[in-house]
Amino acid sequence: MKKSFFPIFISLLLAFGLSSCLKDSNSSCTPKSVDSEKPDILAYASANSINGAFTAEGVYYQITDPGIGDHPTPNSVVSVNYVGKYLNGNIFDQSSGSPAVFPLSNAIHGWQLVLPLLKKGGSMKVIIPSSLAYGCTGYQGIPADAILYFEITLVDVQ
Repeated sequence: MKKSFFPIFISLLLAFGLSSCLKDSNSSCTPKSVDSEKPDILAYASANSINGAFTAEGVYYQITDPGIGDHPTPNSVVSVNYVGKYLNGNIFDQSSGSPAVFPLSNAIHGWQLVLPLLKKGGSMKVIIPSSLAYGCTGYQGIPADAILYFEITLVDVQ
């Protein structure tokens, strides 16, 4: 009886041990609150002479040129020139040579909130809290909980 129990015990021990090493696909992280990131956003804005305002959701923006013509809607396809930076000044992404074209609904939430404030040809400076960008998971090299700064020009709206 002891001999038949031992292999079962070892099998269960191995199964439990290996399963505890696997990452739980349902695990989630807790995003930082917008309020907890406001001091960093305001410090960056002050240090870089960005005189803007917060949206109700917490995106800080300054419209440098309102543009003319149509505002984008959530269903618009937008063409934008942009530079994205971390608050340390390092560029993490930018449109290169020609504008980036995409449905506004596919953009990060922070962009969805502020791009409709511009008209075609308009430009803005935007500081997006991490929870309205890539959150606590990050994305393709952008670290978790990164507050992001963008300079955006809305080239076209369709």
